[in-house]
Amino acid sequence: MGGFCFKNLTFMIVIVLIVWCSHIETCNARRVGRHWRQSRGGAASLFKKKGKKYGSNHHNSNAGKPKQKTPSPKAPAPVPPPAAGPKQSPPPPKKGDGKAAYPTVLSVLDFGAKGDGSTDDTKAFQAAWAAACKVEASVIDVPAKHVFLVGPISFSGPYCQHDIVFQLDGKIVAPTGSSHWGSGLLQWLEFTKLVGLTIKGSGTIDGNGAVWWQSAPYDDDPLDDQAKLIFPSNGTFGQKPPIPVRSSLGGKMPSIKPTALRFYGSFNVTVTGITIQNSPQCHLKFDNCVGVSVYNFSVSSPGDSPNTDGIHLQNSKDVLIRSSNLACGDDCVSIQTGCTNVYIHNVNCGPGHGISIGGLGKDNTKACVSNITVRDIVMHNTMNGVRIKTWQGGSGSVQGVQFSNIQVSEVQLPIVIDQYYCDKTKCKNQTSAVALSGINYENIRGTYTIKPVHFACSDSLPCTDVTLTNIQLKPQQEQYHMYDPFCWQTFGKLYSPMIPPVGCLIVGKPSSNKIQGDSDFC
Repeated sequence: MGGFCFKNLTFMIVIVLIVWCSHIETCNARRVGRHWRQSRGGAASLFKKKGKKYGSNHHNSNAGKPKQKTPSPKAPAPVPPPAAGPKQSPPPPKKGDGKAAYPTVLSVLDFGAKGDGSTDDTKAFQAAWAAACKVEASVIDVPAKHVFLVGPISFSGPYCQHDIVFQLDGKIVAPTGSSHWGSGLLQWLEFTKLVGLTIKGSGTIDGNGAVWWQSAPYDDDPLDDQAKLIFPSNGTFGQKPPIPVRSSLGGKMPSIKPTALRFYGSFNVTVTGITIQNSPQCHLKFDNCVGVSVYNFSVSSPGDSPNTDGIHLQNSKDVLIRSSNLACGDDCVSIQTGCTNVYIHNVNCGPGHGISIGGLGKDNTKACVSNITVRDIVMHNTMNGVRIKTWQGGSGSVQGVQFSNIQVSEVQLPIVIDQYYCDKTKCKNQTSAVALSGINYENIRGTYTIKPVHFACSDSLPCTDVTLTNIQLKPQQEQYHMYDPFCWQTFGKLYSPMIPPVGCLIVGKPSSNKIQGDSDFC
């Protein structure tokens, strides 16, 4: 029994010694941890070397490819947080990404304009324009409560930036002295070869036309040919309106009268809000323009002012004219050759000569007009309502014209086609003509004072596909002789009873219509 206990005691002592030595080794390992880790690092390094050597002697088919590294057993070092610093702003937008939130505004006053109505501010306007040309979507400000005397000026491209705004809230007046005009100019304020130009505001452009009308005798101006159809009952036909007393503001003005505001060779042009008054000749003209929008616009000139068209269109397409008041001495809207896709609606016209296509084909020229819509128009006290006029000897065509929802009041000649137009005393008879087809009149009603319908078409090239629907025109007796509807070489259809009856329209198509030559097509 004693030997057994001694053996057990010896065994327990051995166990205790083993446990105690293990504890001492652990403590030594902690104390010399740096050296321990280095030895582990050496083993790892040796492992890397062996692995590298192993990889170089294996898979000989992969020779030439990049050698793969054996991953290290070390944990990857943590990525340090970004250094603190000022918040960086996003890079500026590239050119073309969008317009600036706050456009550059250039007041003409900052360029030396006085705006007192007597100082010549032409150079200030030129300087403001030169600055605006360099900045896309810039604004030229013509402020309210100022009157700016500006001579003939051209705001020209094509190297100007796009989408410039001409903010007109003040008043621009034309000089009344002949020295400013030389031998005469075709326009006063001109904008050429621009893209996206907008003229807007509540301001006024005043052409001071009275000094021109007074200085130039009426013999210098062509008469509207429809005046020949008007025979006053008192036998005074042929008398011209009285010429006002000559103004003392300037000497005799040139015989060439300028248009107040003209656009040439431009794209996407807008005119809105402003008023043009008393232009020496046309008030607003668009030549060779694409994409025209005119709305909330006004023209104001006396009904006897010569050749003062409200809006004149030539060689222009994609035109919208709406919600405007046009009072002038000639056509409220004049549509000339080269015009297509013209849409006119919600316009008040009068006084004036109505809305006209032409005259076309003058001096044996070719004229092309197509896709014209005129609707929702009110006309009061005008010479004509809706009219197409062409000269003998011309060529080309007018196609696809719609006149609808026209309200006339005291209009002398509400519906007119005249292929014998002549603004001279006498014109030579010629056989060729501008071809007219696809002319539609619908919902035209009101009162007339001379003749409700006048269709005078060419003997050699009659008018075809002329349709009349719901025409109700009643006479209003005044100071003129009254006439019944007149038709000559006009073919088409009547789709409802007419008031008065238009029995002179020939239903169908001409039996021996002239074959159009190449010059007749557009």
